[in-house]
Amino acid sequence: MAGRRQKRPAEVRIAEVQDLTQDGRGVVRVEGKVAFVHGALPGEEVRFQYTRKGRDFDEGEVLEVLRASPDRVSPRCPHFGVCGGCAMQHLAPEAQVAAKQRVLLGTLERIAGVTPRQVLPPLTGRPWGYRRKARLTVKYVTKKGRVLVGFRERKAPYVADIRSCEVLHPSVGQQLEALAELVGGLEARARIPQLEVAVGDEATALVLRHLDPLGEADRSRLVAFAQGRPGIQLWLQPAGPDSILPLWPCTAELSYRIPAHGITLHFRPLDFIQVNAGINLQMVDRVMTLLDPGLQDRVLELFSGLGNFTLPMARRVAELVAVEGDPAMVRRAAENARRNGLDNTVHVAADLFLAGDSPPWPGRPYTKVLLDPPRAGAAQVIPWLGRLGASRIVYVSCHPATLARDAAELVRGWGYELSGAGVMDMFPHTAHVESVALFERPG
Repeated sequence: MAGRRQKRPAEVRIAEVQDLTQDGRGVVRVEGKVAFVHGALPGEEVRFQYTRKGRDFDEGEVLEVLRASPDRVSPRCPHFGVCGGCAMQHLAPEAQVAAKQRVLLGTLERIAGVTPRQVLPPLTGRPWGYRRKARLTVKYVTKKGRVLVGFRERKAPYVADIRSCEVLHPSVGQQLEALAELVGGLEARARIPQLEVAVGDEATALVLRHLDPLGEADRSRLVAFAQGRPGIQLWLQPAGPDSILPLWPCTAELSYRIPAHGITLHFRPLDFIQVNAGINLQMVDRVMTLLDPGLQDRVLELFSGLGNFTLPMARRVAELVAVEGDPAMVRRAAENARRNGLDNTVHVAADLFLAGDSPPWPGRPYTKVLLDPPRAGAAQVIPWLGRLGASRIVYVSCHPATLARDAAELVRGWGYELSGAGVMDMFPHTAHVESVALFERPG
């Protein structure tokens, strides 16, 4: 049309890929300027198209791989590249783990200036069907005339149009189309924004968030769906997290076992549990090995949750004090201890992000400490731990940068040594880097 400014086609370049970013994009340099290219792997030559140009760096998408990396594989999921649930399916699983180990060690060196005395071998498991916790978006799309259930698109805020998911536990990942049809047949379909998934050892819970009360016809349809699929529980969430109630069966509950330690943990669908059951079992064992708890030890555990580490450790020590910020989780952890016949645990509810004059746990000597903070890390409690003077501190981390920040304080501020660190592949095919580190007091 006359007078209308035509959009210029995006610039295309050929470049060698030098490295991989923490979020799984290839790093290239064009005329001295860095570009992060989605779909490119180190060692490759690619033809890519710019998607964004900035002052400090550019971004792009691979159009063609001219020389492939030996670590490149064909993505198993047909939705890879559109769905934002995965970032690295085009990279072989063992190469993903090696890349995450490099990220961990590089971050510790760059931020903290420390290198672990021992690099712990990575914990790995099955790369598919591992994910037992997820929050899926639900959207009735008028233009499509149907409901979509899944993760957000990688480059847009829309729900990805996917029919299955290869990383979700098969009880859900292979049922996305059926779930979309189920919600699509409800009168309330336009007022259901999300579906929470939680998988225990014996059952899978689906928690339907609904913004309006459900009619009897909708409730009956949901019950019929669950009745036709053994092992499926349906829960309803009409308001906040505390409002959830089982729809079918009425006495629904979830649990998982840690067999090597004789522990069974009961939980509610919205409680935090480790997303990868297989890696969690290995992680518990590794934490036990690193902390080396004994009957002479009094252990302090921070960010203790449901008791995933608390209860296995309590079988070995004189006393364990577990501190957690969510009072509901504290109550369930104490109940889990009782169910497992343990009477040497003390459960404390306290906000560990509010630094006060004195620590919020009982003031007694502790020989060893375990902490498993969220992404924000544990900066507020590190000074307390430093003054505590425990012989060993094991730090389970879900974010290398905050681990490195806290490691710098423990090492330079309080005289600890970083004795060991290594990754745990809790989220295969994503850029999440989960790790564990051991700090020891010299002498």
